[in-house]
Amino acid sequence: MEFTADIGLEVHVQLKTKSKMFTRAPYHYGAEPNTLTDPVVLALPGVLPVMNKEAVRKTVLLGLLCKCKIAERCKWDRKNYFYPDSPKNYQLSQYDQPICEGGEVEIEMLGASRNVMGEHRMVQLTRIHLEEDVGKLTHFANDSLVDYNRAGAPLCEIVTEPDMHNADEVFAFLTALRNNILAAGLSDCDMEKGQMRCDANISVRPKGQKELGVKVELKNMNTISGVRNAVAYEIKRQIHAVTSGEAIHQQTRRWDPSTQVTTKMRDKEESHDYRYFPEPDLMPVSIGKEQLKVLAKELPELPFDRQRRFMETLDLPYTLTSVLCPDKELADFFEEALEDTGGKVAPKAVANLIANDLLRELSGGEEEGRLPLSECKLAPAHIAELTLLVEDGVITKQIAQTIFTEMYATGKMPSTLVEEKGLQAHNDDGELESIVREVAADPKHEKAISQFKEGNTKAINSLIGPIMKATQGKADPRKIQEMLAKVLG
Repeated sequence: MEFTADIGLEVHVQLKTKSKMFTRAPYHYGAEPNTLTDPVVLALPGVLPVMNKEAVRKTVLLGLLCKCKIAERCKWDRKNYFYPDSPKNYQLSQYDQPICEGGEVEIEMLGASRNVMGEHRMVQLTRIHLEEDVGKLTHFANDSLVDYNRAGAPLCEIVTEPDMHNADEVFAFLTALRNNILAAGLSDCDMEKGQMRCDANISVRPKGQKELGVKVELKNMNTISGVRNAVAYEIKRQIHAVTSGEAIHQQTRRWDPSTQVTTKMRDKEESHDYRYFPEPDLMPVSIGKEQLKVLAKELPELPFDRQRRFMETLDLPYTLTSVLCPDKELADFFEEALEDTGGKVAPKAVANLIANDLLRELSGGEEEGRLPLSECKLAPAHIAELTLLVEDGVITKQIAQTIFTEMYATGKMPSTLVEEKGLQAHNDDGELESIVREVAADPKHEKAISQFKEGNTKAINSLIGPIMKATQGKADPRKIQEMLAKVLG
C-alpha cells in the first residue's frame, strides 16, 4: 500500500531586538547565566509587562514578507503550564487573534543536477504570532540548572499548514524561510544559538484518502538537516507501524541525533490543556493601514526574486545565482563590485570571482566553517579593479589568480600588487613569437605538432603550458594560440 505523508511545521524565530518582549531587560547570546533578568523576567510580585514595539514592528514585517494578512487588531493571551524554565508558570502568547494570518513561502526543490534549477512552489502558512521565549534548562546526573537569560526574549512562531509531504520539502522550506528572514535582518537565525528552532507535526494516510492521519509532534529540533533526518525517520516509522497493524497515538516525541531515532516524550497536549485566557495587563494592538504602507517600503528583495533578476537582466547562469542570492551579504557585495566596474566588465566575470575565488579563500583553512565576509580584507572595489585590469589587458587571467590570493591575504589593491611585483601582461609580440618558435622547435613536442598538422586542433593546447611558463604567466593565451597557428601553419 502506498502512503502520503502530511507535514506541518512550527518554527520559532528569536527576533533581533535590544530588549526583551515585555520589559527593558536586554537580551543577547553568550552572557553569563542569569545576568539578563529583572523583576518582570523573574515574575516577582507586583510587576507589569510593557510591550516591545520593535518586536511587533518586526513581526509585521515578517508577515508582509510572507504575504500574510496583517490583523487590524491582535491581543495577548496567557498560555498556562508549569515548567521550571518559565518563572511565571504561564507564557505570554497569542491564541485566537495573532498578528499575521495565512501567507506563503516560496521554496525550491533539488534539481536533476547542481546546474539545473529545481521545481519552485509555495508552502502555505496558517499564521505567525508573537510570544515570549522561555529559559534554558541544563540537566546533569543528579541536578538541573536553569538560566533565565533567554526567558522573555521576543519569539515569532511561524505555523504552516500540513502542506509538505516529504523530508526534502521540509528542508527546502526551512532553508528558504531562514534566507528570507536573514535578508530582512529580522533575526540572525543561528540555530546553534537557539535563535531558530523547529517542531514538526507528521501524519501518514493511505494514498487517496482525504482525511489526515493521526499526527505526531517532533519537538525542539535545532538544525535544518536534523529536521530533515527526523522527519524522514518518523514517516518511515509511522508507515511501518500502520502496515504492521499498530495504532498511531497522538503524542510528542524527541529526535535523538546520535541514534537517529525518535522516542516518546509524552502524550500530546491539546490547546484546551493550556487554559488560554486573555492577558489582563496588556492592551490589544491596533495596526493601521498607513503603518502597513510605511513598513511595506522597508521590505527587501527576496532571495528568489533577486535570483530571477540576476538571471534575466544580468544573464548570469543558475549555478552562480544559486550561490550568490541565498546570501544577502554576498549578493550585495557582488552588485556593489559590478557597479564599481562602471559597466565595463561582464557580470559573469565579476560573479565568478566572488562565487568561486572569494568563497574558496573564505572557506580555506577554517575548521569551523566559512569566515564571515565582514571579516574579509577585500572590498567590492578590489574585485572591480581586478576584473578591469583583466578586461583592459593589463594582466592575464592567470596572473589575476595570483593577484587574487595576494590581495586577499594583504588587502592591497590589485593595481598596487601589479606595480610592486611587475605582473603586467607580456606585450612584446616579437619576444613572444621568439618563445613560441623555440617551444615549437623542441623535439619533445613533435607528436603534438604532427597531430595538429593532421587536423587535431586541440593538440596545440599541450604547447601553451610551456610558453606560459616561459613568460611567467604574463602572456595572453589567445595570442599564443594565434602565433602557434601561424608558426605551425
